[in-house]
Amino acid sequence: MLIDKVTITTDSGTQVEAVAPVIISASRSTDIPAFYAQWFFNRLAKGYCVWYNPFNRQKMYVSFANCKVMVFWTKNPAPILPYLHLLDERGIHYYFQVTLNDYEREGFEPGVPSLEERIEAFRQLAEAIGHERVIWRFDPLILTSELTPRRLLSRIWKVGNALKGCTDKLVFSFVDVKAYRKVQNNLVKETSCFSQANVAMAEPDAMQRQELVAGLAKLRDVWHGEGWKLTLATCAEDADLEAYGIEHNSCIDRELMMRLFDDDEELMYYLTYGQLPERDMFGQLVPKKRKDAKSFKDKGQRGACGCMMSKDIGMYNTCRHFCVYCYANTSRDRVEKTVKEMMTTGESLVE
Repeated sequence: MLIDKVTITTDSGTQVEAVAPVIISASRSTDIPAFYAQWFFNRLAKGYCVWYNPFNRQKMYVSFANCKVMVFWTKNPAPILPYLHLLDERGIHYYFQVTLNDYEREGFEPGVPSLEERIEAFRQLAEAIGHERVIWRFDPLILTSELTPRRLLSRIWKVGNALKGCTDKLVFSFVDVKAYRKVQNNLVKETSCFSQANVAMAEPDAMQRQELVAGLAKLRDVWHGEGWKLTLATCAEDADLEAYGIEHNSCIDRELMMRLFDDDEELMYYLTYGQLPERDMFGQLVPKKRKDAKSFKDKGQRGACGCMMSKDIGMYNTCRHFCVYCYANTSRDRVEKTVKEMMTTGESLVE
């Protein structure tokens, strides 16, 4: 079993059952490092938090008792930097997925700091924890009538030049407009780039995707020639881009964790056998049947997603970046209402 269950005592003194994941995602659903770092570390000290299913509002308790790895997702890591030593002190490993886009002119990310501030925060994070633990995401790739593939590649080039040596990987995907009605609505309502008639153009067509992929491969090759060995990977994209040297990414990355944290014997056991260690009477680890990579896949994610199983602890409609392409926010009004009602010192982001 990849995720165990334990009994915990809540803040009110009640004993309840909780899931106790080894790997926690914080979070695909909201930007905890940017907005809720203090809440997160308060709950870490308490030993658990509460998560609500965004679709049926079912409540789940999540214990930190077995946690060995935190995977953070953010567009602004600056607010969490002063707290990271608390994870080090607890022996909890961590790495970051940092989305650093340049859509300032288009206003697609109205709540993020300036590009210069985000670049500086990225560099500070890499300096603090090591470049191999910071993944750069330029995600998603969005086009407009003015922002052509060539111009978008130019922006990626400029951001990349500012991040040389601060990361080993660039992850990207193409915006998914047709599948999400709320994304279409937000692109039309919150920006001046689209109307209902032309909003589908935000999603690159086949020829534009090929131009972007080929361009990214060329940028990578130039950076390689300058000594920056950057890897390119797609996030949850079906297309096979092996011919361009572009791999499918695993954001919750088993292989990366095995490389970065190989001195943690218990974590290596978990990543090999899919369960926490068992020891014999002499304190030695008991070998089990090794699990293949498919056994670790998170079946709750899309088919093209390469992530291994983890537990996300974020909540929809709580991210104040207000990115117009976000699937986790219904609308700015809904986010503002939810945030206004929030009690971030409580068990969950939304009580």
